[in-house]
Amino acid sequence: MSKPLFEHIAYPDDSFPYIMYTHTTHNSIPEGRGFNDLHWHDELQITLATRGKLVIQVNGIDHHLEQGQAILINKGILHIATYLEHDGQYVSFNFPEKLLAFYGDSVMEKNYVTPYTNSSLVSLDIRGDHDWEHAILDMLWEMKHTFEIAGASWGWQYEVSIKTLQLWFTLISHIPLSTEQLPKHAKQQQERLQLMLSYIHQHFVDPITLQQIADIAHLSVSECTRSFRKTIHMTPYDYLIKYRLKKSCDLLLGTDDTITEVAQHVGFNHVNHFIQSFKKAYEQTPKEYRKARLQQAHSQ
Repeated sequence: MSKPLFEHIAYPDDSFPYIMYTHTTHNSIPEGRGFNDLHWHDELQITLATRGKLVIQVNGIDHHLEQGQAILINKGILHIATYLEHDGQYVSFNFPEKLLAFYGDSVMEKNYVTPYTNSSLVSLDIRGDHDWEHAILDMLWEMKHTFEIAGASWGWQYEVSIKTLQLWFTLISHIPLSTEQLPKHAKQQQERLQLMLSYIHQHFVDPITLQQIADIAHLSVSECTRSFRKTIHMTPYDYLIKYRLKKSCDLLLGTDDTITEVAQHVGFNHVNHFIQSFKKAYEQTPKEYRKARLQQAHSQ
């Protein structure tokens, strides 16, 4: 059974709901939803590319970040890091919007938080093209350092909270943002897409049909396909194949299963279809992929 798309973030300290993940292609510290793992959560996220180039797909749109650049991702938005340069690294700061509001029903919440977090804002690239973007990037590097020495720094929670508030105020002071709430139909469309993606992730080994994917969100087959094309930029079938191939990579590197067994374990009924699909996606056969990656791992 695959992991659900929704991530319930486990904070190191529930009395301070804030976490910084450090991600590479190999692991996440602390353990969490890392590289090449589609998910969404209720928290806001700011990701900083700390080493190498990074590509993050947000609601199906690729965002290319150079080292030192960042992206803000709104709450409840599907996202996945799809590319990270060799030996690259990125950090993600996750926190609930209530941290920005001071307390519930405050003027800060009403005027400066929910009008943005409940708006049509999906994400915002922070590339350093303007002075205020440079200021935000500097704050992120400072926050990273604060988290890294958290155990040895008295009052570090205050430092992180204050820096996050400064960052947020700088951001909303400079972005032209409509304060209109996300249209109901758009929110519903996103929720339906999340249902369909979750179904694929949980049943990818089964011979699932397009009708079954559409039924889970109470949509027609044509509307299901339109939803995928609009947001994920591929058909449901293409996404299913892509996900099966992704899972096959884990088995090729983590098990001694034969190519035929790997194909069966990820939902391909015919090994030739698996090999052809794999070669089209990765420009090498599963056998070549396994050999090259294992040789690379042994040489490091």
